[in-house]
Amino acid sequence: MGMPAQLPSGADLPSLTECSDSESQFRIVKLPCNPKHQGIQIPTERSEEIHSPVQSPGRRPASSHMSRTPSGSQLRKMLFTESKIGRSSFRKLLEPSLSDKPGITPYRIVLGNVKEKMMKTRRRLEHLLEDLPCDSDPAEYYETPDQLLEPLLLCYDSLQSCGSSILADGRLADLIRRVATFGMVLMKLDVRQESGRHTEALDAITSYLDLGVYSEWDEEKKLDFLTRELKGKRPLVPPYIVVNADVKEVLDTFRVAAELGSDSLGAYVISMASNASDVLAVELLQKDARLTVSGDLGRECPGGTLRVVPLFETVKDLREAGSAIRKLLAIDWYREHIIKNHNGHQEVMVGYSDSGKDAGRFTAAWELYKAQEDVVAACNEHGIKVTLFHGRGGSIGRGGGPTYLAIQSQPPGSVMGTLRSTEQGEMVQAKFGLPQTAVRQLEIYTTAVLLATLRPPQPPRDPNWRHVMEEISRASCAHYRRTVYEDPAFVTYFQEATPQAELGYLNIGSRPAKRKAAITAAGGIASLRAIPWVFAWTQTRLALPAWLGVGTGLQDARDKGRTEDLRAMYEEWPFFQSTLDLIEMVVAKADAPMAKHYDDVLVLSPERRALGEELRRELARAGSCVLAVSGHTKLSANNRSLRRLIESRLPYLNPMNMLQVEVLRRLRRDDDNHKLRDVLLITINGIAAGMRNTG
Repeated sequence: MGMPAQLPSGADLPSLTECSDSESQFRIVKLPCNPKHQGIQIPTERSEEIHSPVQSPGRRPASSHMSRTPSGSQLRKMLFTESKIGRSSFRKLLEPSLSDKPGITPYRIVLGNVKEKMMKTRRRLEHLLEDLPCDSDPAEYYETPDQLLEPLLLCYDSLQSCGSSILADGRLADLIRRVATFGMVLMKLDVRQESGRHTEALDAITSYLDLGVYSEWDEEKKLDFLTRELKGKRPLVPPYIVVNADVKEVLDTFRVAAELGSDSLGAYVISMASNASDVLAVELLQKDARLTVSGDLGRECPGGTLRVVPLFETVKDLREAGSAIRKLLAIDWYREHIIKNHNGHQEVMVGYSDSGKDAGRFTAAWELYKAQEDVVAACNEHGIKVTLFHGRGGSIGRGGGPTYLAIQSQPPGSVMGTLRSTEQGEMVQAKFGLPQTAVRQLEIYTTAVLLATLRPPQPPRDPNWRHVMEEISRASCAHYRRTVYEDPAFVTYFQEATPQAELGYLNIGSRPAKRKAAITAAGGIASLRAIPWVFAWTQTRLALPAWLGVGTGLQDARDKGRTEDLRAMYEEWPFFQSTLDLIEMVVAKADAPMAKHYDDVLVLSPERRALGEELRRELARAGSCVLAVSGHTKLSANNRSLRRLIESRLPYLNPMNMLQVEVLRRLRRDDDNHKLRDVLLITINGIAAGMRNTG
């Protein structure tokens, strides 16, 4: 910690024999702030009287107490909670060591113990990371920030009481602030698992207990079983149950989460959630793991339970999201659990990736808008606060786009002072790679959330606008699914016209490119994850996921005489304007001639090349319809900086695309050529950097 080796005279504590058991010599002093440390709010009025430390040997200063205002009390309350930390007396903490080490300052003894426990804490964490045994006594390492704060605050109060405020307000105060701010971990991690894995685990448990097969029960029976077990006090999982590797992994994950607690982990996200039982299943497995771990430890698990966050991803699940939340909050046990353990706060995540791949960008945007409205209404009905967690990607096809516009176009009431959003890996570097850009992004987030809270976006002025959106969405979704999921030639065309198969050579990504089996005509696009789906089309410069179906939907509305309604919606409804502007940006970035070059060289069948021609006609239709609604004369006419950016990159992008086409042609004839693979990876990275909105 860098404490001075020699403390000034008068800084030593009086002997313990001078302290009464009933009354401490050291009153609790409110934590002040040093005006030398910039960027920290400090009280400006204080008076202090410090006598000269020059005294005869063995004498204490006559007075070293300071009189100060209690203006730092609010900061003190934020740093620690008195009820959890408590106050250890110097007699209890130091007396065993003082007799053995006469003449040694008590600060060195206290901080020496802190240093030793910190080293043991670090060794324990290293052993956990390396999967080595670490059966340490909990008294020998720190588990919570409060345990580390106690001796630091003890030293701080003592230094203040002894007149050594310069030492107390220096590095020690900075360390206390860092511990109180960051705790024992720099950043809490979320845990994410697919709902089907939890169902598989409960299948194994209920079958072992001869209760039946959990996955075959209807929703009501599942809820009855889960609620009954959650209200009970015994563990559900037998200690010596034999399960397969996948189920064991799920149970082991819950055990580790119980050992670490909410001090290290944040939310448990359930991907592909669809029902209330998906949430209760995680709550039950979490409760069971905490009971088992506390029994093994002989004490309560550290930290609290993780908050469980359902992630609604597909269009079908988004449409049922509000109903699932209503059913969940109607259960007394769950509602009381949310109020008691999570301050009456429910977090719900909505996914932009799979919904876009499922129904197209336009339909996904509209279904997400309605789902958020329904979820907010469901929570308001039960008096529960809600935070919406937006699972956005970097590309427009996966919900990406300018942060400010995205937040400002949310449904009214969906941003009430809180919001969570994901940032993709390639966007993290672009947005937060430099201190200046990171500060700018945080300013954008903060400003947008404050504005959306204090001045919520306007709902549709005319109720008929929602009917227009439904018409566009239906026509757009029908065309999208007819092309992507129903055309038997599409899967083969996609594999030939894009470097989708070759993306596996890239050693990137946190998840497999495919959910289960390989992409086949039978499995279709459904088995492919959203990131490679978008990434592959970005490489060919067609950017199909962001606009396919939009032109058909808008043209259908125009044919029904809705043109004036569409223009009014664009002018007065932030959600519709933001959605159309993002589609316009992608269409402006798309390059039909370059996509045609990929088809001419790589697509083998004339039938599939004809499919490519149809896709390029749909791209042109989308562009013309967007211009007709927005009133612009040219794509991205209202965004000159974007047009200049696109035009400045073309001299670099075009040669890389031409090179990639030739490399793909050769590599598909000689797929073991590692030199060609290396060249292909370079072109993939270069095109991704040039297009920016990649996956």
